[in-house]
Amino acid sequence: MTTLVGNRRDTRQRELIPPARLANCHAVVIGVGAIGRQVALQLAAVGVPWLSLCDPDSVAIENLATQGFWESDVGRPKVEAVLELAERQFPAVKATAVIDRFRTSFVRGWPKDREVAVFCCVDSIRTRKSLWDAVHEAAAFFADGRMAAEVIRVLASGAPRTDTHYPKSLFGAAEAYPASCTANSTIYAASIAAGLMVGQWARWLRRQQLTADQTLNLLASELTVGEDLVDLGTEPGL
Repeated sequence: MTTLVGNRRDTRQRELIPPARLANCHAVVIGVGAIGRQVALQLAAVGVPWLSLCDPDSVAIENLATQGFWESDVGRPKVEAVLELAERQFPAVKATAVIDRFRTSFVRGWPKDREVAVFCCVDSIRTRKSLWDAVHEAAAFFADGRMAAEVIRVLASGAPRTDTHYPKSLFGAAEAYPASCTANSTIYAASIAAGLMVGQWARWLRRQQLTADQTLNLLASELTVGEDLVDLGTEPGL
């Protein structure tokens, strides 16, 4: 039964998620709250072979409706609760959980023989900047999901090492997204944000052009698209 499932589980996505490229991908999700939890579970369902999660927080009662955790998860480290569910989604995934804030030293432990895709799901510009400074030379793909109530912003880079657009989002206009994880939020907005991030990752796997910056206002039904990435991250070493 396990072999049968393994041979058929990705039948309908193979043209959208290239199996060979997927097999060499190591996904790192920083922050597994509202957006990050959904990102991790979508990646597991897709069949990412290696998954690393990082978050220092534990599940609180107010996280249940907005982040999708179960009542039995209250008091548990978020990364442990998400990892357990991800492994149920895709038992073959090799997943690790770090109950801590992201530290630059983590990057030194990343595999050199895999393409590392980083999903930034944190809630402050300062943390994003520190994370970007630490990972952009080592990551092959980078996506950042931001959410304030029903306004979602997703930025993506298929060539973090040479990207000049994303750093501009860490100042000025980016301060329009000051809301913390305690602000108004909904699981449906978080799920959409996660889907947009994973969708950019899927395009990167197919070596297609990415949308570098997009903002979706659910209340106003408005989608604003910024610069498109031309460099698809095909340079040596990425």
